[in-house]
Amino acid sequence: MDREKKVILLAGPTSSGKSKLAIKLAQYIKGEIINADSMQVYKEVEILTSRPKSTDTKKTKHHLYGFISVKNKFSTGDWLKTVIKKINKIWKKDLTPIIVGGTGLYFKALTEGLVNIPNISNKNRLKVRKLQKKVGQKNFFKLLIKIDPLAKKFLIPTDVQRSLRAYEIKKFTNKSFFEFIKETKPNFDKKVFIKMFINTPREILKEKIEVRVEQMFKDGAVQETKKFLKMKINKELSANKIIGINEIKGYLKGKTTLIRTKELINVKTRQYAKRQFTWARGHMKSWKMVYSSDLNDLFKKSINKIF
Repeated sequence: MDREKKVILLAGPTSSGKSKLAIKLAQYIKGEIINADSMQVYKEVEILTSRPKSTDTKKTKHHLYGFISVKNKFSTGDWLKTVIKKINKIWKKDLTPIIVGGTGLYFKALTEGLVNIPNISNKNRLKVRKLQKKVGQKNFFKLLIKIDPLAKKFLIPTDVQRSLRAYEIKKFTNKSFFEFIKETKPNFDKKVFIKMFINTPREILKEKIEVRVEQMFKDGAVQETKKFLKMKINKELSANKIIGINEIKGYLKGKTTLIRTKELINVKTRQYAKRQFTWARGHMKSWKMVYSSDLNDLFKKSINKIF
């Protein structure tokens, strides 16, 4: 690859082998790796988030892994501000940033820009959620269309989360969510991005997830969860969403067996992978799909997409 400024984006479902491929690419093209996984940012939870091990991070420089406490809030906006600085620093060294992870919203924010919406209080957001619960999604969507007709063009009636967001924004800013989107601009020219998604077949991914879950327990997932629970962090914080925390908590309380706990984590992880595929179908249509069960072959296929 010539030394013009490029950013390689490497996405894919959980357990698809993104981290190993990123290391091989970084060594070959002289790059540094930046994390785009919203759970791997937390320093206290290394095993359950499958953060790259020290043996991997010694091979090439890694950024934004395990640098935030689970006690702190860390938003997509926080990630975007940090990652923009990292990209420019890596470019100054005449190296190529390789951004790797499974958080679709991070990639969307980087490539399309982050919608700049005035802050809406939790009190007002709660009012909207209570209204939606009271009238049901079908009627709530009708109410949304009344106050914001643009929503009909952009949303499907069953999309609860975006309906709630669109309603609260119109209600409390008097401006359509979709007008904010129109005004959003990315921080980089889209030409700098080389976008790849590891499109692992579902059955193979299922096996890989099972292997990973088993390895987590060998590495000390139960002990890590015990430490996490002792911290008693605010239930509203995102770190509570880490897959495995609640399942192992149930095991520690004697509510379930170890075998059942592993099964539950496997199911939750497969469900998460399914959501990642759904996101990719909806938001990553322009991305280049790559896959091979052999890492060296996957590397060659990826290099062919880059050059």
